[in-house]
Amino acid sequence: MPRSVNSVASKARRKKILKMAKGYFGRRKNVFTVAKNAVEKGLSYAYRDRRAKKRTFRRLWIARINAGARQQGMSYSTFMHAVNEKGIDLNRKVLADLAMNHPAAFKAIVDAVK
Repeated sequence: MPRSVNSVASKARRKKILKMAKGYFGRRKNVFTVAKNAVEKGLSYAYRDRRAKKRTFRRLWIARINAGARQQGMSYSTFMHAVNEKGIDLNRKVLADLAMNHPAAFKAIVDAVK
């Protein structure tokens, strides 16, 4: 009895990988074995960096809040401690946006916690 091969599924699998490798340089975009390795590596980087992005944004927000607080004569740590003591429920993302784009509103928060 001849061997049965599901070429439809095999072709679909290869096509899916090559579609994901679209835009890659050199043989990474059109040779299946090379593209498969490149796509796997890319997906692992994407997974890792979705988590890293959260860390880098938090660092950015902290830097912006620190800059805004220091213009008002406070350090970041004392400002955040005072915000928490006063019970102001604004997260770092919102505080950083206020410090960057709405300095008057940020100054009002700093004055409220002083």
